[in-house]
Amino acid sequence: MNIGIACYPTFGGSGVVATELAKTLAKRGHHIHMMSYSRPARLDTLETGITYHEVSINSYPLFDYPPYALALASQMVNLIEFEDLDLLHVHYALPHATSAYLAKQIMAERGVHVPIITTLHGTDITLVGRDPSYKHVVEFSIDKSDGVTAVSEYLKRETYEHFDIEQDIRVIPNFIDLERFQKSNKSHFKKAICPNDEKVVVHVSNFRKVKRVPEVVTVFAKILESGIDAKLLLVGDGPDRQKAEQQCRDLKICDHVRFLGKLDQVEEVLSIADLFLIPSGSETFGLAALEAMSCSVPVISSNIGGLPEVNIHGKTGYLCDLDDVECMANYGVKILSDPKLHKKLSENARKHAMTFNQDEVVKQYEELYLEIKDKVKTAPTS
Repeated sequence: MNIGIACYPTFGGSGVVATELAKTLAKRGHHIHMMSYSRPARLDTLETGITYHEVSINSYPLFDYPPYALALASQMVNLIEFEDLDLLHVHYALPHATSAYLAKQIMAERGVHVPIITTLHGTDITLVGRDPSYKHVVEFSIDKSDGVTAVSEYLKRETYEHFDIEQDIRVIPNFIDLERFQKSNKSHFKKAICPNDEKVVVHVSNFRKVKRVPEVVTVFAKILESGIDAKLLLVGDGPDRQKAEQQCRDLKICDHVRFLGKLDQVEEVLSIADLFLIPSGSETFGLAALEAMSCSVPVISSNIGGLPEVNIHGKTGYLCDLDDVECMANYGVKILSDPKLHKKLSENARKHAMTFNQDEVVKQYEELYLEIKDKVKTAPTS
């Protein structure tokens, strides 16, 4: 199939999932056309079977804010017409599903009917979509999609609870490349970071407020207070980095904390990790937790959103109430001070991650594509 995929190009979960989906579909013989305003973070320059199309937005004095949604719709029309797309798969309701519907209507006028599949990832539903300025557009765009998926049961429930929609939503979870994300021997790296064989605690995020990075630092400080010799590696960057750095200074633990910035090969850091912290205030799935678990790292997380579907309490790590730093620190000490428990949780984490096998989950998308294509083909035209 020729498949058009629209996504945000950032390091966030939706962009990562869309790009990894594109790569796997390409390996399975499909030709993928990716669209965004810049190259997705995990899309290599020379990727067989994938063509990247930058959506250019021209600036005009008339517009304070260039109309990206319209430029994207126009790009979609071009690809449907000249690349003979079989379907559009858009990640995020706004503006991608809205742009896709406009492109679909333009092509319908020309007698071409291309189905739209919309994947809901999180803040398009839990944050942006609930803004009264966008709510009706989100509802319309979801209902006008030919197929809709959500990355967790939690997100599916949230969508039905907060939006008046009739569309059936199918849960297809995020997935993991088990070959890439597995524990590997990085002893030289660990020796450089931890010359005295300290324990390694890791956090990976975009450092937005919702990720609670300063809270990660607080939890880590409490682990140190217990007498455990450890290092904290913070991977990523964003608005709360300065707050986290100040938190390290205030707690006088800067010598134990390393800010590594954005990394493409995050699995190398996860390979030396003993514990992964994710105290987020909102996670519709928890892809970072899954990547850690796939590298055999126990996880301590908040118990909100889709995290309990990924991190199983007492099996792959532990869940705590939101903002309960004492709970997280206590579980951290428990894991890091008990080698038998750590080994058990590590093994369970990898086993559970294997249930999110990339090939198996991508097959679910392929089945949906064929199902929706057949449905659109046999549907009466108005």
